[in-house]
Amino acid sequence: MKSAILTFVLVLVLCCDITLCVELAGLVPKHPFSPVLNSTTSGNSLTVGGSSRFGTILKSNADECDVVMNVSADRRCEFVKSTPDCSKEDGFINYPWITFCLFSSRLFPLAVFLYVLWLFILFLVLGLIASDFFCPNLSAISSTLQLTHNVAGVTFLALGNGAPDVFSAIAAFSQPRTAGLAIGALFGAGIFVTTVVAGSVALVKPFTVASRPFLRDVIFYMAAVFWTFLILYKGHIVLGEALGYLSLYGVYVFVVVLSTYIYNRQKRSPNGPVHSTEDVPVFQSDDSYDDNPVRSIQAQDEEYQPLLAFTESTTQIFLSSINPVDQRQWRRKSWAWKALKVLKCPLEVLLLLTVPVVDADREDRNWNRPLNCLHLITSPLVCVLTFNSGAYGLYLIEGEFPVWALTALIGLFLAGIVFFTTSNEERPPYHFLFSLLGFVVSALWINTVASEVVSLLHMMGVVFRLSNTVLGLTLLAWGNSIGDCFADITIARQGYPRMAISACFGGIIFNMLFGVGLGCLLNMIYHEPYLKFEPEGLLCWILAGTLGLSLVLSFVLVPLQCFHLSRVYGAFLLLFYVVFLTVALLTEFGKIHMGSL
Repeated sequence: MKSAILTFVLVLVLCCDITLCVELAGLVPKHPFSPVLNSTTSGNSLTVGGSSRFGTILKSNADECDVVMNVSADRRCEFVKSTPDCSKEDGFINYPWITFCLFSSRLFPLAVFLYVLWLFILFLVLGLIASDFFCPNLSAISSTLQLTHNVAGVTFLALGNGAPDVFSAIAAFSQPRTAGLAIGALFGAGIFVTTVVAGSVALVKPFTVASRPFLRDVIFYMAAVFWTFLILYKGHIVLGEALGYLSLYGVYVFVVVLSTYIYNRQKRSPNGPVHSTEDVPVFQSDDSYDDNPVRSIQAQDEEYQPLLAFTESTTQIFLSSINPVDQRQWRRKSWAWKALKVLKCPLEVLLLLTVPVVDADREDRNWNRPLNCLHLITSPLVCVLTFNSGAYGLYLIEGEFPVWALTALIGLFLAGIVFFTTSNEERPPYHFLFSLLGFVVSALWINTVASEVVSLLHMMGVVFRLSNTVLGLTLLAWGNSIGDCFADITIARQGYPRMAISACFGGIIFNMLFGVGLGCLLNMIYHEPYLKFEPEGLLCWILAGTLGLSLVLSFVLVPLQCFHLSRVYGAFLLLFYVVFLTVALLTEFGKIHMGSL
């Protein structure tokens, strides 16, 4: 599904005549690659290569590498090599050099196809890490801290479900030139979830929402969107406002906990209203169970016990722990599932070797002596080699000894202590610390993959002359939200539409407040306590206005229907998203602009 969406968008881009006409915020600096850039300027515009059709304007939040497509095809590689901005990507891969130096102009379609495939794999890895490694460790931490279900739901569970969105926003906010990706993704995902996902749930299972939680979530989300709209209008955000985003989510958590406490008090009161309660379902299909490499390994251990007891050797325990495929289940699966599993197996093995997982539902908490000892070596190495694109891990102490080697030696020392002081049968009392280690490592893995997604989308925007905003509201928003869409529809089909609609609004509130707040805060810590925003033309305001309009319509129309979401209302939400997407693409392609309004 994701691959089909990505292919459709790229075909649409290739077929359309893309003509961009934007305004220059300041004077364009002279580029050192002067033989290619003609000096035919008019006012505040810059014409490159002698053709006004390819006129490109450098904003203060853009970089000089964005004009590479305006250079003749035979000189683009030289342009990329001589432009410092072309090597400033946060990820590990230098996409401009690969696109214009490694591939010739005749192989350009092949490069685009490989980028689409690579983007699909990156989204697949994001979902795999978040669902099978990040969330279980968060659940174990929540269980260790003995948090209530409500507090865990709006804190650790929200972080687990929104990890790809939040880390993608943090990666995009790390540089001003890609901030539009974050705004587009957060606003685009908000529109997608409140229209397509909510509308699909209503179409699948018409139902009556819980009035007070629904109004609470809509009001808080409207406040977050309105606050972001004001910041975009001002054009900058300061440290206090970034902290305000995080504080607003703290207020939201407090209100959720307080309202739950009041509701429980009223329910226990003899004079209080009597409400029927539903058991919380366990949503776990056979496919989702089998797709989880950790659960698959556990299934082999628990479901197929031998008749005669025997003790496995340490080597056998280790080899079985890193095998993500159950041979008995493999025979029952379709060819499509097997093909996807083959693609995921190397990734799953790599993650199993580097990310410890503590399972709060198992008696032994998923203690695996040889593998957990190996994690004490590999997990710290992943941390130092992925943080800040490996800059700290490759640093030489006193100019001679690398940091990654010192980290490996310390990990080896700790692994030796744990290995010789524990047994295979009984977990140590400090095993819960592995959930903290797994949380940190999986978070860094997600951040690394999200950085690659942002860098790749930025490169695709340069190639196809698309703004970061439209890439964020389409590819990035769809890639991060499509999994939640199918999950919520599945929950609705199983008879729990209220839970599905609560997941819709609760998740996007967390993503908006933490995505903007934490992303801007980290940028201010590493740079200046003042971050500028430059909305990318009319499209950004259409995006913000559409999200605000969809929330206002939900706030007004749902109470008018006595909080009943019918199939007619679900169809209206889907039509609303189609109209928005059409207007957004027409605006991006220059068919709708300020002069036509």
